[in-house]
This record gives sequence, C-alpha cells and structure tokens, in this order.
Amino acid sequence: MDVSPLLTEDSVHYYQSQLSIFQWMVELGRLDIYINVAMLSSFLMQPREGHLDALFHIYGYLKEHTRSTMVFDDGYIHWNGDEFSIADWSDFYPGAIEDIPKNAPPPRGLPVQLTIFVDADHAGNRMTRRSQTGILLYLNKAPIMWYSKAQRTVETSTFGSEFVAMKVAVEIIKGLRHKLRMMGVQIDGPANVLTNNNTMVKNSTVPSQTIHKKHNAICYHFVREAVATNTIRIAYIPTTENLADMFTKPLGSTKLHLFIQKILY
Repeated sequence: MDVSPLLTEDSVHYYQSQLSIFQWMVELGRLDIYINVAMLSSFLMQPREGHLDALFHIYGYLKEHTRSTMVFDDGYIHWNGDEFSIADWSDFYPGAIEDIPKNAPPPRGLPVQLTIFVDADHAGNRMTRRSQTGILLYLNKAPIMWYSKAQRTVETSTFGSEFVAMKVAVEIIKGLRHKLRMMGVQIDGPANVLTNNNTMVKNSTVPSQTIHKKHNAICYHFVREAVATNTIRIAYIPTTENLADMFTKPLGSTKLHLFIQKILY
C-alpha cells in the first residue's frame, strides 16, 4: 500500500542487490526475517522509497539480533496416533497407491520421519488480495525446508486458500519422498502434516465430506488422494502452535519470538 515515489534506476539496482543478500540469509537459516523478505520480493521490478526504507529496518533488526543457531536434532517425534484420522478410501479412490520408484536402491540406515507445518493467510495482500502460503518441513526434528510465497490465484474463502497451501505442501512432500528413496533413505510411514484449519482437516480426512466450490476441486482431490495413498496424514493444531504462521504474515515481536525460539537459538 506504499505510495512513496518510485526509486531511480540506480536505486532499483541497489534495492535488488540488498534483497538478494537477504534471500541468501533466509536460505542459510534466518527464518525470522523470511516473511518480510518474501513480501518485499514482490516489488523487485518497481520498488518505492518506502520499500527501501523497509529494507533498512530489516538491517536494523539484524544489528540487534546478530547471532542465531539452527539446531538439527536427529530424534523422532513420538505420535500417539490419536491426532490422525484413519479411514477407508477404497470407494472414493480405488486402487490408489503411492508412486514408489522401482529403480530406487535398497534402503540403508534408520528410517526418517517427515513433519510439515502448513498455513495460509487469507487475502493478506491488501493490494491484490492474494493469500500467502507458509510451509515449514522437518526431517525428524531438524528443519530442512521452508517456503513462503504469495498464491497465484485470489481465493474467496479461507477454505480455498488453505487447500491451495496444502496442495503446495503435498507437492513438496511427494518430491522429497521420491528424492530420499532415490538416495537410499528409508521413510518412516506417511508424512505428518499439521494445520490450524479444522474444516480443511475434516474435508481431507473424512471420505464422506464433499466439496461445494468447483474451482477448489483440483486442490481438494490432490490432497485427499495423497491421504488415500498413505503419503500423508493430516492433523489439526492450534494457531499458537503452528510454526508456519510466521511465514504467512508479519507478527509482533512477542509472538515471533515464541515461534522462532523453537527453531533458532
């Protein structure tokens, strides 16, 4: 919503170079600035003076928070199973099985566990009203992949934006499971997907649920088929525990600290 003057050509190149530095910081683990960098990245072509000032504010934040350590824990999360629904999908997706590569090498070592936090900020962008998708993926207890990006379509409901985010998460999960198997890594059961939208959880895990909006049907069936093939299993968690929430919208310092201290030290 910034209406300050557009940057000059030289200032645009400077803005883009500084934003590239921040993007590398995020790749290396500075997840506390991810959403801010992701939002400013949408103005790469026509940044304004206000966007450049926002970059300087990020530098000010980093100056006060100079060090952080990402912990890679190889331990397992012990689920009791009650969080996830078990259903018979044979009537809805008969013969559905996970596509496992036949030329994968024999698995070696201990199996690994995948856990994914998924969230979406519905219509968070006040200029385009597009929603922001946030995803955080763990291998055992180690964060290995993070994702924050504006959705390509304008969704008219929270239900739609959450299913679009879940579709992206399932695509990431399928790609990672294939890659791990091709490297000889054994996977411990379905990926555990956690989200804070209870309606989306019910529509994904209860076979008898039906969709009422046709334009969400592709995401809807893509996610449900992943559940039917036992590629993923989905459970509800409160918003206060969904770590992907900090990748969908800027949070206050108190809430951001509560989230980020669970990942960075």
